[in-house]
Amino acid sequence: MPNFLETERLALRAFTEADVDHLLALDNDPDVMQFINGGRPTSREAIRTRALPHLLRDYPFLGSRGYWAVEEKATGTFLGWFEFRPVDDHSPAVVELGYRLNKAAWGCGYATEGARALIDKGFTDLGVERVTANTMAVNTRSRRVMEKAGLSFLRNFTGDWPDAIEGSEHGEVEYELTRAEWEQRQA
Repeated sequence: MPNFLETERLALRAFTEADVDHLLALDNDPDVMQFINGGRPTSREAIRTRALPHLLRDYPFLGSRGYWAVEEKATGTFLGWFEFRPVDDHSPAVVELGYRLNKAAWGCGYATEGARALIDKGFTDLGVERVTANTMAVNTRSRRVMEKAGLSFLRNFTGDWPDAIEGSEHGEVEYELTRAEWEQRQA
């Protein structure tokens, strides 16, 4: 199966059932999961029955999946995944950008590189009008990636956390980039 998207250093491809071990390692790193579930471990069964089916979902009107495994092109090393999925299941107009990379990939510019490539593809090929992204307010690394990818701070908000984790008391932040802003920057 061909890659969905390639950058200078990255290949984004569809997930397969064979990715269970990659996801298990990623989701069991407490540092990776700090701002997602407080760093608690995830079972193989949860990966196999909940996480992987979610990552395998197709969005036919978008002509693609909303999640992609990301590998380093030069080595084929699994780095994590990117999300670029519609907020509304019936329209590609607004998509949510997300990423989860293993700790070894942090600080290498991979998150920014992949995010920028997805944004460009969204606005040029997929009919996207607005890209949104959110994270915990205290997740400064993720916020910096959003800014470097071209998104601007939109608002603070308080999410509904079923199980509060450290830092959730500070709320969440939303960033966005519209097609008009993106086009203006391209000119």
